[in-house]
Amino acid sequence: MSQKKVLVTEKIADVALETLEAKGYQVDVNLDLSPQALAEAIADYDALIVRSATNVTADILDAAQNLKIIGRAGVTVDNIDIEAATERDIIVCNAPVSNIVTAAEHTFALLLACARNVCQANASMHAGQWERAPFTGVELYEKTLAIFGLGRIGGLVAERARAFGMNVVGHDPYCSPERAQALGVTLLEDVDEICAIADFISVHLPLTEDTHHMFGPQQFAQMKDGVIVVNTARPGIVDQKALADFLAAGKVRSCGIDVFEEEPCTMSPLHEFPNAILTPHIAAVTYEAQHRAGAQIAEYVWEGLEGSIVPTAINISPLPPDVVDLVGPYAPACQMMGRILTQINGEMPKVLKIEACGLLAQSDIRVLIAGLMDGLLSYRRVGSITPANAEAVAARHGIKLDVALQPDAEEYASSVRAMADGTEVAATVFGISQAPRIVSLMGYKIDMVPSKSSLLLRYEDAPGRIGVIGTLLGNADVNITTMQIGVSPDGSALVFVNVTGEVSDKLLRQLREAIPGLDLWRLAL
Repeated sequence: MSQKKVLVTEKIADVALETLEAKGYQVDVNLDLSPQALAEAIADYDALIVRSATNVTADILDAAQNLKIIGRAGVTVDNIDIEAATERDIIVCNAPVSNIVTAAEHTFALLLACARNVCQANASMHAGQWERAPFTGVELYEKTLAIFGLGRIGGLVAERARAFGMNVVGHDPYCSPERAQALGVTLLEDVDEICAIADFISVHLPLTEDTHHMFGPQQFAQMKDGVIVVNTARPGIVDQKALADFLAAGKVRSCGIDVFEEEPCTMSPLHEFPNAILTPHIAAVTYEAQHRAGAQIAEYVWEGLEGSIVPTAINISPLPPDVVDLVGPYAPACQMMGRILTQINGEMPKVLKIEACGLLAQSDIRVLIAGLMDGLLSYRRVGSITPANAEAVAARHGIKLDVALQPDAEEYASSVRAMADGTEVAATVFGISQAPRIVSLMGYKIDMVPSKSSLLLRYEDAPGRIGVIGTLLGNADVNITTMQIGVSPDGSALVFVNVTGEVSDKLLRQLREAIPGLDLWRLAL
């Protein structure tokens, strides 16, 4: 068997290189490759290790003929085309807890530097001056710190803030009240309300469509005079031009910024302000964090190349080969069930039960739990759900997870059943393609392969109602591709309809008006 080869394109800890070489791999370090050079070099490699500067695009993956795994020596993976990697059966993994302490500590370094004018005073001293009055600071003690994002890093910042005697409020739609209470954080929903009471603001959110320029002119205008703003998370969440304008106006006392929309950044609207403390994306850079990230990613890459479980796999089931054949096909079914449940219920469940039936009950079902959680959170979360963190993610969202194993799958070899606060869905896989198939929904027995666009209708059964549904959909140029009807002993019916064409709000209103007591859901799967 030929020696496996690992390409490393950015500086990582020596322990990572030593670990992989000790495993018998050929490890080549080739820094500062252009996209074209990387595409030309990647063909012979089995694994690729990057940090944040290397963009792993679909074009590069097209050239990666032997690539089996990409390791990100750090937390975020937004520089890797996850979808393209998944299509090519390439595992993407990261080291999600390697630098969280480091990032939290850098956040506090910026908070303190801003509050006490440390950088300005240092520059004055180095210029041969001895001035004190211009650098009068403010205390953190008994001030209000608003933390936006209470994940791993935001939680650590909250713990440190409480040690400084700060009052901590937080904004995180996915943080459970129980977690907030444990952190000593008062959860608030309204961003403007938080801006109005915060003395300090610290951002720990991912960059999404919803969070892009989350802090713009309107939000800065709502803030207290003399507020201090720190962002060590992602660029683009804070509108830096607006921040510069409010620094110039004196509304913002100081800011600490570690991330920029274009990096390397040598000039920005903030550069002209001495009270803007700017660092070159180093929040996650310490010797300890780099050592942890290198050591962890080396182990994960080795596990992936050897066919073992990769605990932090982002996209592909981290299961050994003897388990993948049985459990792997049911992961998409669990994702589908999670999406259905979240769209039917419209809110996060308090109790989520997953039951693996038949042959599945004899195997490792962590990937099924991860799939169900991934589907459940797919419309309202960011971040990655893996078999390693699925239970922790559930706990963070205040979900009580109940796992059951049932040897009897009735007429199926295997099936999975999920129940979210009483709303039930069960599925199996079918055919050579092993497509996910719903076999029970809300207590109604059906047999359905959902499409990307579907309608779900529940009503008191009566003659002619299917005709009404078909007529209204046809009049709206919505085509029915598949339909399944389940009837319960109490006389109610559940209709699952796969459709093509635009299902408008007007059409939904017409259906509700035409069928008395109709429960109606538009599903996007």
